[in-house]
Amino acid sequence: MKKRAALHNLGCKVNAYETEAMRQLLEEDGYEIVPFEPGADVYVINTCTVTNIADRKSRQMLHKARKMNPDAIVVAAGCYVETADGGVEKDPAIDIILGNNQKNQLVSVIRDFEQKRAGKRAEEPSGVMTKKIDINHTKEYENLIIDRTENRTRADIKVQDGCNQFCTYCIIPFARGRVRSRDTQDVLQEVRALAASGCQEIVLTGIHLSSYGVDLGEGMDLTALIEAVHEVDGISRIRLGSLEPGIVTEKFAYTLAELPKVCPHFHLSLQSGCDTVLKRMNRRYTSGEFREKCELLREAFTLPALTTDVIVGFPGETEEEFAVTEEFLRQIKLYETHIFKYSKRQGTRAAVMPDQVDEQVKAFRSERLIALGEENRLAFEESWMGREAEILFEEKNTIAGKEYFTGYTKEYIRAAVLADRDYANETVRGILTAGPAAHICTLKE
Repeated sequence: MKKRAALHNLGCKVNAYETEAMRQLLEEDGYEIVPFEPGADVYVINTCTVTNIADRKSRQMLHKARKMNPDAIVVAAGCYVETADGGVEKDPAIDIILGNNQKNQLVSVIRDFEQKRAGKRAEEPSGVMTKKIDINHTKEYENLIIDRTENRTRADIKVQDGCNQFCTYCIIPFARGRVRSRDTQDVLQEVRALAASGCQEIVLTGIHLSSYGVDLGEGMDLTALIEAVHEVDGISRIRLGSLEPGIVTEKFAYTLAELPKVCPHFHLSLQSGCDTVLKRMNRRYTSGEFREKCELLREAFTLPALTTDVIVGFPGETEEEFAVTEEFLRQIKLYETHIFKYSKRQGTRAAVMPDQVDEQVKAFRSERLIALGEENRLAFEESWMGREAEILFEEKNTIAGKEYFTGYTKEYIRAAVLADRDYANETVRGILTAGPAAHICTLKE
């Protein structure tokens, strides 16, 4: 009888990629992958530590796994175990601690633990098995690979790890270490395998994607990687993960505009539209420079989708500073704005800054920017009505009582077409019109 493994992912797209890679490692070793429910023999939780709340969620999922099967092997992997200051070793819910840059060792570590447990008497505790390295002093990129995805349409590919920025609110450089880039040929090998499995869209992602190549030598950067991936047959789209504004130069924008597979969908991390707040955050640009980058992308591409993240209630943020951010977002008119209320993260400089903002004030400011973001989103979608777009369809959904296939344009506008045939993983061009539900357009072929 096959052993059963269940995996649960917390956190970012990089974590999601690593969880999928671990799933495929377990499958290759003969495990049956089952839902994260009672009955599994092994539970793997890929944890997150970006906020104190993420730490708590990680602990909750580990304890949930232990309750679902007290005899199972529970693996705590990833960022939370890198920053928990020894607390994980004392957690009775955990059997195996698997740090970052060690996830490719999952199968062998489970085997070692099973052998260790088999050698103990039933009344003796097996003890926690730890597999970690000094993540803040390694230059090695951990090779993980996926060769298929469940929906076949889109696949996230991790090409970079670590961060050298040290923003005052962020713990991730301590959980992920310094910048490490994946070898270009390894990336291309994975892209070819995914293309062969039917995947059409590749999303290049990393902890600090803009830093790709800084450790690989002259001539290799993110632009060069994109150009190399663009040459792979079978891939029709290349989408990029979150970027720092500084990477957007005239050369970057116009080089990508000449590559037809590149999606004109750029997520530029803003965090605040007020320069004094940006300085306290240790962000390495001004609001004026961010605006210039947006204008450059809008010059190089036709109606590109520009999205961002904004933190409200950062320590010391005054009403005047918040008003500056609100007006900046009103003027710059981004497609999507993801709003986050500042959350203390122990171990960061911001956590001990004076003038911490009241939670009710954060909530009020968050609501204001979310409402503004919806206005901007609707305006961007309206600007596409009546225009021709290319949609890559993904799945069938019931919307307003009818069956539709839904997918996304290159700009990541969601669109639908009546399910009069099977459109799954098919690219169709047509005119966008008002759709059957909010934020869904209809494709008129």
